[in-house]
Amino acid sequence: MIEVENLTKQFGTKTAVDNLSFKVSPGEVLGFLGPNGAGKSTTMRMVTGFIPPTSGDARLCGISIVDNPTEAKKKVGYLPESAPLYNDMTVVGFLRFCADVRGLSGTAKKDAVDRAIDTCFLGSVAAQSIDTLSKGYRHRTCLAQSLLHDPEILILDEPTDGLDPNQKYEIRQLIKRLGQTKTVLFSTHILEEVEAACSRAVIVDRGVIVADGTPAQLLAQSGTGSLYDLFRKLTTRDTAA
Repeated sequence: MIEVENLTKQFGTKTAVDNLSFKVSPGEVLGFLGPNGAGKSTTMRMVTGFIPPTSGDARLCGISIVDNPTEAKKKVGYLPESAPLYNDMTVVGFLRFCADVRGLSGTAKKDAVDRAIDTCFLGSVAAQSIDTLSKGYRHRTCLAQSLLHDPEILILDEPTDGLDPNQKYEIRQLIKRLGQTKTVLFSTHILEEVEAACSRAVIVDRGVIVADGTPAQLLAQSGTGSLYDLFRKLTTRDTAA
């Protein structure tokens, strides 16, 4: 479970995330929606312990990311936005390296790499150099590293950004499957992903939650049956002004 409690992040005089609170339960896929600059990536970086909050906390499986970051991070697999890869490595070599970083060795390491390759359908390119991969396979490789230690929680920052329609479909289906056994939080600004992959979604604007519900509840809240209309109504205050 993910429990975010009054999370705030300030950069100088700018408040990027403003007293944010929400929960994600086991077996739930929560879409974290918002326009560019809404605070999505900043929230995820705080939840994963990548950057410290100005105030507030996040608990991962009951463990505080502020008070006990090392133990909390063991519970989460994190796919950051534009995740880096080592282009001169093969896919399997990169995953073995990441498994070493995670402290895996011997049979446990081999099993973890094999399982990640199977889960992300990387078998056909496992021996290829990363610099020869398509963008879709590079995304899958990044996702595979987040699964190596079989985490209870997955946090994915715009995992389908820049992919073609077929690649987006594959990643969304994979997220849905992973959500059957894990707690999943993923950010996006692509509205169609709410119905395609989420059991619930929140919309954030300027660091504040402005809507929270299942896809059906959000569609009903729109008044027009259009998630696009709801998104526009809740996140265009600056342009409307």
